[in-house]
Amino acid sequence: MTYLINKKILKNSFTEEFYKDFFVDKSLLIEKMNKNMGGSTKFVCITRPRRFGKTINAMMLEAYYSKNANFKDLFDKLNISKCNSYEKHLNKHNVIYITFNNNAGINDNYKDYISYYTSRLTKDIKELWPDVEISDDIPDMLSEIQSKTGEGFVFIIDEWDFIFNNNLFTKEERDKFLLFLKNLLKDRSYVELCYMTGVLPIAKYSTGSALNMFREFNFLNDNIYYKFYGFTTEEVEKLCSKQNKVTMKDLKEWYDGYKIQDIDIYNPRSVVCALSDGSCKSYWTNTGPMDEIIYFINNNITDVKKDIITMISGEPVYIQLEGYGTENLSLETRDEILSAMSVYGLLSYHDEILEIPNKELLLKFSRSLRDKNLQEISKLLSRSFDLLRATINQDTETMCEIIQYTHDIYTSIIKYNDENSLSCILTIAYISAIDNYHIVREMPAGIGFADFIFFPKDNSKPSFIIELKKNSTPQEALNQIFEKRYDLALKDYTGLKLAIGISYDSNLKKHSISIQQI
Repeated sequence: MTYLINKKILKNSFTEEFYKDFFVDKSLLIEKMNKNMGGSTKFVCITRPRRFGKTINAMMLEAYYSKNANFKDLFDKLNISKCNSYEKHLNKHNVIYITFNNNAGINDNYKDYISYYTSRLTKDIKELWPDVEISDDIPDMLSEIQSKTGEGFVFIIDEWDFIFNNNLFTKEERDKFLLFLKNLLKDRSYVELCYMTGVLPIAKYSTGSALNMFREFNFLNDNIYYKFYGFTTEEVEKLCSKQNKVTMKDLKEWYDGYKIQDIDIYNPRSVVCALSDGSCKSYWTNTGPMDEIIYFINNNITDVKKDIITMISGEPVYIQLEGYGTENLSLETRDEILSAMSVYGLLSYHDEILEIPNKELLLKFSRSLRDKNLQEISKLLSRSFDLLRATINQDTETMCEIIQYTHDIYTSIIKYNDENSLSCILTIAYISAIDNYHIVREMPAGIGFADFIFFPKDNSKPSFIIELKKNSTPQEALNQIFEKRYDLALKDYTGLKLAIGISYDSNLKKHSISIQQI
C-alpha cells in the first residue's frame, strides 16, 4: 500500500460526488491542465476561500491522471471526454498527491510535521521502485526514477498554506517549509505538472525567487480557471430545476455575490446544502478566520468601523486593495484587514468595489459581531433588537428614539442627502431582523416600489411595509403605501400586517413615525 504516490483509488470525494443529485461537471479543468503538462505553465496555484471546490477538483485530477486509478467509465460521461487530449493522459501518469493538513496530532513540532510526509514519500518510493537507492534526498530519488524509467510525476498539492493559515511553528520553520517545496519542485525535470491549492497567496510568504515558478490565480486576477471554482448562475439554475422547494431567487439572495470576469459566482457548498435540505439558511462554517479578523477590527476600530457599517447598510465600499493577501495575526492597517476578509471569502472584491456578498455572509457578520461584543458595532446590534421589538409592539416613540440614535451615531458615515441615505440608516437599524425576516428593499409592489417589505419567517410575527419620506410627514408615507397598493405584496400573508410611514425633517433633524394596520 502506498500513501502519497500512485495510491490505489477505489473512490474519493470526487467520485462519490459524481453520483449525487447536485453534482456539477467541472471536468473541463482537466483540459486546461493537459495544456499545461510539461510546458512553461506547468506550475499552477489556485487560491480561493474554503468551500469553493479546490479539494474536489484536486481529487478529480488525481482520479484522472493516476496510473493506479481506473475511472474511465466515469470520465466518459463528463465533458472532458469530448476533448482531443482526453485519452492521451487518462490514467497514464505517476501522481504524488499531498494534502498538507493530513497529519492530525503532530502539528506542534515542525520536524515531526514534515517527517510525516517525507517518510511516506520514501516508503512509497521503496515499494514502487525497489531498485532505487534509498536516501534522505527525495528529489534525488525522484530524479533517479525519471532517469531509469523515463517517467516524471504529476504533483497535486492541497492546502499548501495549512501551517500559515493555522499559524503553526516559528517563522524560521515556515521558511524551511517554503525551502522544502522549492527543493522538491523548482527546476526539477521530473515535474510534469504541479497543481497546488490553498486559501492564502504564495506571494505573501514566498519572498524572492523561492516559488516564483508558479502562476497564481485568485479572485482578483483569474481569467482562465474562474469558472471551475464555485458555481456559475447557469449551473445553479440547472441544479435548482431538479427540485421544487428552493427558488432561484432565494439561492441568488443567499449565496451569490462573488464576481470574477463579470461572472457571478455562488458559494458551491452552501448551494448544494440548501438544495439538499430544501431550505436556504447559513451554512457558513469557517469561523476561525472571522474570530481572528474581529480581534483586529476591535483593535483598529477607527480604521475599519466606517467600512463595516457602510457594508452592513447595503452600500459598497470603493477601495483599491493592494496584494489581496494577508498573513495571520499581523493585520495592522485598514487595507490588510479588508484584504484578509476578502481572501477568506467574507467580503467580495471586484472592480475596486468591496461589499458583503450575500445574505449568508450578512447573517455571519451580524451574529459574529454580536457574539464578540465588538464595541460600538455590538451596541448597534443590541439597539437593533430593541427597534424590532418596538416595531412589533407598534411603539413609535421608542422606534423614533432608536432610529434617531442610529442616525446621530452614523450620520458622519452615511450622509442624509436623500431617501436612499435614509434607507441605509434603516438597513443598519434593522440589521437584527435578518434572523427572523426576509427583508426586501425597493421591492416591486402594486404600482410602484416599496422602500422596505419585511416578510416574517413564521406567522407569529407581523409583516410590515416601510415607506420613507424626507421633509414630509409620516402620514404622506402611509398614504403612498395604500394609494400605490404596496400591500398587495402581503396578500397571501395571514398574520398581522402593518404599514409604517417614517419621515425625516432635515431642518429639525428629527424622525417621525406613524403605524397603521393593513
